[in-house]
Amino acid sequence: MPSPAAGEVLIEVLAVGVCGSDIHYYEHGRIGDLVVRSPLVLGHEASGRVVALGDGVRSLAVGDRVALEPGVPCGACRECRSGRYNLCPDVRFFATPPIDGTFAEFVTLPADFAHRVPDSLSDVEAALIEPLSVGLWSNQKADVGPGDTVLVTGAGPIGLLALQVAKARGAASVVVTDVVDTRLDVASELGADDVVNVRTSEANLADLAPSVLIECSGVPSSVAAGLRALRPAGRAVLVGMSADPDVSIPVATLQNRELTLTGTFRYANVYPAAIGMARQRTVNLARLGTHEFGLDDVEAALTASAADPSVIKPIVRPGR
Repeated sequence: MPSPAAGEVLIEVLAVGVCGSDIHYYEHGRIGDLVVRSPLVLGHEASGRVVALGDGVRSLAVGDRVALEPGVPCGACRECRSGRYNLCPDVRFFATPPIDGTFAEFVTLPADFAHRVPDSLSDVEAALIEPLSVGLWSNQKADVGPGDTVLVTGAGPIGLLALQVAKARGAASVVVTDVVDTRLDVASELGADDVVNVRTSEANLADLAPSVLIECSGVPSSVAAGLRALRPAGRAVLVGMSADPDVSIPVATLQNRELTLTGTFRYANVYPAAIGMARQRTVNLARLGTHEFGLDDVEAALTASAADPSVIKPIVRPGR
């Protein structure tokens, strides 16, 4: 049983979503330069209940239900002082070597990163505030607004959340692409104006002439096709992480059309807004948590998506 230090809270973990990064660490033992060199507890998309307070904590009370923001920055570096704490070089992020994650019964966390959630949100919905924050951050980086035509490539959990956030921000049309029809069906259910299976369809993405690309697949060919589809002065945000660290970019297309291209790394300062969207039912988080597992079945949770295409987001419930 961990003990909360000053400024921290002890949290009983109630639900944890399985992220693609968890699966990647499980299967490959590394993501880029981050290598698993000793036993590592995975899991970072978590909700829980506060069960004890460290010295000096006044913002939370025992019994509060919270969504856990998994990255704790140093607070002192240039990036932190500039408000870009997601880019802190010394951030301690759950389930990123060597920091253990939340596939556990109890964890400690600085109180500032434990965000109270309303009773109207289920434990699973509260856990999915983390990936919702990724979808919200990508939309903010793309400056999605009324009248935009948005192309979301990749209908995994992040793509499905980016779709919903884009609609909530007033996008005139959102088109989602993938290679799995079951996921595209869910995209349609969650509000996509059109879906395209890029493996079987002969549709030309350039005909869509989107003003915004939110690339969530990480597939190099999808990155290139999405950029080439953008209309002049379009904005592109790369969210999905590719296994290839040196993906080719059609530079001539960027220059000739004056496209704006940026990447994203997690998020910063968006948890309160994400919780607000979930509370107002602007987004449907419950639809994503399709399958639940106990703590003893984490291995099954990590392999569920590969075994069954109907699995969108496996959820681990430590108390079950």
